[in-house]
Amino acid sequence: MSAVQMQIGEIAERVGLSLRTIRFYEEAGLVIPDARSTGGFRLYSEAAVARLELIKKMKPLGFSVEEIGEVLGILDLLQDPAATTEQTQHALDRLDEVRATVVERLEELEAKTEAARGFARDLAAVAQRNRPSE
Repeated sequence: MSAVQMQIGEIAERVGLSLRTIRFYEEAGLVIPDARSTGGFRLYSEAAVARLELIKKMKPLGFSVEEIGEVLGILDLLQDPAATTEQTQHALDRLDEVRATVVERLEELEAKTEAARGFARDLAAVAQRNRPSE
């Protein structure tokens, strides 16, 4: 049974990224086409879709391309049956650190969101006070 292979346009539509962005991630080594068609088109698997979806989750949290690459490498290592116990433990420890960073950044975003909600309420109150009576 062969894996489903998608061209870059299909994968872009599926994950909601531009062709240019996917090519950038490819150049950065974050996602690699599994093959090329006879016409030379990049072909991607479901694994590439999963990688791009993870990248989409990390970018808004401010992770750099290098940090994203590190996380993808950790996840690859955790899937590797040849990884040693020591490698696996190190990867899990690092994954815990990344998770703590995600939680910290989420808390920062929640604080900013709450501040923005308060500002929106303040603006609504000012507008309401200054509307002419009907």
